[in-house]
Amino acid sequence: MKRRLPFQVKLFLSLVFFSCLLLALLGAILFHFIDRQLHHDLGQRARVQASEIALMPGLADKVAARDITGIARLIQPLRAESDASYIVIGDTREQHLYHSESPERLNLPMIGGDNAEVLKGKTIISVRKGGIGVSLRSKAPIFNAQHQVIGIVSVGYLTSYIANINARILWQSGLYGIGLLLLLFIFSWLFTRNLKKQMFRLEPKDIAQLVLQQKALLEAMYEGIFAVNAEKQLILINRAAREMLDIRQSEKELIGKPLDEVLQTSPGFFSQRYASISSGSHDQIAVLNHREVIVNRVAIEVEPNVESGWVYSFRDKNDINTLSSQLSQIKRYADNLRIMRHEQLNWTATLVGLLQMKHYDEAIRYIQAQSDGAQKVLDFVSARFTSPALCGLLLGKYVSAREKGVELLFDPACQLTHMPLTLNETELMSVIGNLLDNAVDATLKAPVPAAVELYISDRNQELLIEVADRGCGVDDAMKPHIFQQGFSSKPDSGNEITGSEHGIGLFLVAGYIDKAGGNIEITDNTPQGTIFTVFIPFKPSVRQG
Repeated sequence: MKRRLPFQVKLFLSLVFFSCLLLALLGAILFHFIDRQLHHDLGQRARVQASEIALMPGLADKVAARDITGIARLIQPLRAESDASYIVIGDTREQHLYHSESPERLNLPMIGGDNAEVLKGKTIISVRKGGIGVSLRSKAPIFNAQHQVIGIVSVGYLTSYIANINARILWQSGLYGIGLLLLLFIFSWLFTRNLKKQMFRLEPKDIAQLVLQQKALLEAMYEGIFAVNAEKQLILINRAAREMLDIRQSEKELIGKPLDEVLQTSPGFFSQRYASISSGSHDQIAVLNHREVIVNRVAIEVEPNVESGWVYSFRDKNDINTLSSQLSQIKRYADNLRIMRHEQLNWTATLVGLLQMKHYDEAIRYIQAQSDGAQKVLDFVSARFTSPALCGLLLGKYVSAREKGVELLFDPACQLTHMPLTLNETELMSVIGNLLDNAVDATLKAPVPAAVELYISDRNQELLIEVADRGCGVDDAMKPHIFQQGFSSKPDSGNEITGSEHGIGLFLVAGYIDKAGGNIEITDNTPQGTIFTVFIPFKPSVRQG
């Protein structure tokens, strides 16, 4: 099996190769510009030297007289100061009168074929092959007193000399290039190692597989999920969220949009104050795109204690309420059955005892007493309330309270023939059941248990529910908080509010009442205890969650 190089090594080698290629290309371009600039500078230097030599006093006379010795004495000191490869003096017949490097070429023709323009009085720069090799040279005419051309001055730099200068510059540049390359090697290695660390030591194929798995997982989830960055822009949303919130655009079209352009919710839900809570939040009731949901929020922390975004998951509140109601109803049925079974066993045991003792008259009176009490409650509830489910709930609560030693009294004016459109039967049972449970529990904490009173009325265009107990009461400091989720007073505090099981009962009560457009009041009972009063109008009311 062919072994594959790790991503870090491949990235490092790629960066090194690209750096070397870039440096080589940069060196070639630099060499080209340096060589061209050097040719230009040396050409101009040769031109200046040739022009100055041509204007030397006495040179024109010695050239006209072909005084080779005199020309040599005049030029030789200049040759010692010049950095040119050679200096040549010729006449109009293009023959050498002086050659600084090859004296044997005196009286021999000048080589190169570039003297025609000079003999016309022009100064030129050219690259030609001369007697000692190819050179970059400049030629200037020598004029006599009548301004006639009588000779030629040639000053040149051999291309081998220019190549040596280029090689020296290139070598120096190469040393700097090697140092730069070493720095690039170090940078590339540190960069790849840091990148690998940020990738959690995973290979790209592993990351790609995780992304695909995450996408499949998100799409398969029943809960709606979306995520935003620190600028409140959408960075992720799954199919369930789009379906639940009735969003028609695809995920690709939604990514990058500001969240407030995609979702409509209650004011302040996505405010900076809410988003600054680093611990996150759970089971928050909110309205998203006019749909009531339960939202959880978790911060995205790329670095410890630094939030770079948030992930929200939500569920339809109706689904949760349905499950909660079903579970509560099942629990109530089980409790009622248990209590009724217990009551029935006690009643049967008493009756059996009377019969065994042959107290037949007492047994008959006992049966009549028990039947009369239960029948009165059954007749009252059946006559006053049209909902069979509510009747069953009230009978169960009556039996449950009596089992605990608390009497549940129904106000004679109770009446419920129809319910508000904003509150269904299941929600109504949850409100009444939780309030009665709370009242019974509060009564049991009192030194002397008293009766719990219930009043339900649908008169005056509103549903009125009033539950009164004579428990220990509620402190004024606790009243604003008792409907918060998870609220529960301490066992030894003496307060009657328990918030129902796990602090969810009164929270659900407040949620249902708020949804129905009603309100709930808490007042002190006389001489002690608490009265919970619920007002729900019959007219439909739309409220923002």
